Amino acid sequence: MKKRELTITALPGYEPEIGRWLWCLEDVRRTLITELTGVSQTILDTKTDGRQTIGSLLYHIALVEADWLYEEVLVAEWDPEILALFPLDSRSEDGALTHIEGQTMEEHVDRLNKVRKVFLSTFRSIDLNDWRNPRLLEKYDVTPEWVVYHLLEHESHHRGQIFQLLNNLRNEIKR
Repeated sequence: MKKRELTITALPGYEPEIGRWLWCLEDVRRTLITELTGVSQTILDTKTDGRQTIGSLLYHIALVEADWLYEEVLVAEWDPEILALFPLDSRSEDGALTHIEGQTMEEHVDRLNKVRKVFLSTFRSIDLNDWRNPRLLEKYDVTPEWVVYHLLEHESHHRGQIFQLLNNLRNEIKR
């Protein structure tokens, strides 16, 4: 068995410290997409135990990433092409995640990739001063550094939910 090397390396083209955080963000996404490769439409769209679908979680992950980018990092209007990827709000009136059904894995991955491409592109022009420069917003002040930390935490949390749902659904199918 080949010995694995478990290290973090900076994504090229970024300030090294920022690049390491972005590498972590990309690693979380890579493991998520790898695990979902080949998943059926039924698994993407099935609700179990009153929980949201995997498709709903994927939509939510992409929308939250775009929202933090435009609202907190850029403090700017959304790019119309990115905004068009989200015809539905993230949550319904009762606070639950919006139910997403019928979108293929390819559509979910395309949305995630388009948002991430813009996200990563934005961070190419951020230096360490801007990385730690708070955006002074009405409800809170926030740095791009904290936004990346939060998105790592957010996607990792939902990745765990998705993996649990995936495992449960695969076990139900085997029965």
